[in-house]
Order: sequence, then structure tokens, then C-alpha cells
Amino acid sequence: MNADLHCHSTISDGTLSPEDLARRAHAQGVSLWALTDHDEIGGQHQALNAARALGMDYLSGTEISVTFAGTTVHIVGLGFDIDDVALAEGLEATRGGRELRARHMADALLQVGIPNAFEGALKYVSNPHLISRAHLARYLVEIGKARDLPDVFKRYLAEGKPGYVPHQWASLGNAVKWITQAGGAAVIAHPARYRFNPTEEYALFSEFKAHGGIGVEVVTGSHTVAEYSIYADMAREFDLYASRGSDFHGPGESRIDLGTLPDLPSGLRPIWDALDHRVHRFAAT
Repeated sequence: MNADLHCHSTISDGTLSPEDLARRAHAQGVSLWALTDHDEIGGQHQALNAARALGMDYLSGTEISVTFAGTTVHIVGLGFDIDDVALAEGLEATRGGRELRARHMADALLQVGIPNAFEGALKYVSNPHLISRAHLARYLVEIGKARDLPDVFKRYLAEGKPGYVPHQWASLGNAVKWITQAGGAAVIAHPARYRFNPTEEYALFSEFKAHGGIGVEVVTGSHTVAEYSIYADMAREFDLYASRGSDFHGPGESRIDLGTLPDLPSGLRPIWDALDHRVHRFAAT
């Protein structure tokens, strides 16, 4: 199963529309696709219709920002009702502070000699309320402050760097509840990125499962081959389903293209098995 269950469109911080992402996924051989924009489900009907037109199976998706142990953690939701009111309201509340945070980050960048970062980032944003660090990073690349997006984060926008501003996102419990009560499955996104110590990571997985989360991304664009094995073991230890997704944001910006990840390690239960009844089936059988 060439499933790609993590990517972003212009609805959040990607560079391609939902329709163009669908076409790219299909061209790359993806057979089951999900659009998972940050804290937003506004592109779900577009993505679903595009998948239908291409004959590609589809799962609804989103990626919710959560604050856990003082760190921003992402929880992917898959297979939920895209018209669920409580989920939409929860996501709206979560993304509500993005614009103010971006303005504070721009103020911080001004202190290190980079003016007009907020205004510059707006050209990359379809909705100012969804402005993110990626939009600011694109502007910094444009004006020559860094080579590429990873270099921007390393120099300016990662925690501890001059342009970083923390934000209080949704709670872990609320994020999982919004997803599950809308009929979907909650998945820990790219767990290796959080740099938790072993105690903190164990607490994340334990609390996530206690709240009703059922999956973890094992194979994803930011994981190394060694980390595939580490999180395969974590999936087995916590009896979680395994997910797979590129975390694609756009051509030239992402480490991995849509549909090009290796298969899940053997012996794991794929998340799409748990969500078989939630898949919108458009592929020819």
C-alpha cells in the first residue's frame, strides 16, 4: 500500500493547492492519500473531490498543534467527519494565536537587523490567520538571510534562536478528543523531532494512549532509517497502529516527495487497517 497520510497545502503552510497536491500524489503512485493541513480542515472538500476525479482513495486529515511538557507536539487526525462542528471549532481556537505570534516573531527578528518580516511573509500566505514559521522562513530565504528553510530554522526560528516565540497550543487531551469524537483516529506525528528525554517521551506515548490515541508515524520524511526501527518498537510496545507520510510541503522544500517513502517495517499494524471503514474509495478495483 503506497499510502501517504501527511502533507500540507496552501491552506496552511504548503506551496501547492489541494488539487495540485492530489495530482502530484497520484503521479507518484500514491494509492491512499490524506491532506493534513496544520490546525485546519478548510481544504478537505477540495482534496476529496480531487482524489475522486483522479480515482485515488482518500482519508480526511489534519495536523493539530499541541503543547506537551513545554514542547510543541503535532497530532495527526485521520478519517474524521470533515463537517464535524466540534472539531472545526477546536481547530479555530487553536490557530487563533498564529497571527499575533508571527507579529511577535517579526518584532524579535527586527532586533537582530531583519525588518518587515511579517509584511514580507504575507506574500506567501493565503490566510493571515494561518501564518506560520514556514511563511516567515520563505521570506528570509528570499532576502538572502539563509540558504533554505532548514537553514532559516537553524539560524533564526528554532527554539532558543532569536526569532523563536513560544505559543500555547491545544492540550493533548483536547486534540485527541476532537479527532476521535469526529469518528477519526489520532496519530503522533514524527515523534523523533521532539527531542524529548526517555522519561518525557514515555509520558507522551502513555498519556496519548490514555486519551484514546491509537497510532504513531513510524515512516515519515524527517525520520532516519534508524528511527524507523526505534518507532516501530515504540508502536509494538504501546500497541499502536503505524502510519506513513512524507510531510511534504512543496517541491524544493521537502526532504521526501509524496509517495516515495519506504514501506512500513514488517510486523506492524498499518493505521489504514483501523480506518478501512473511513476510507473514501475512488480507486478502480
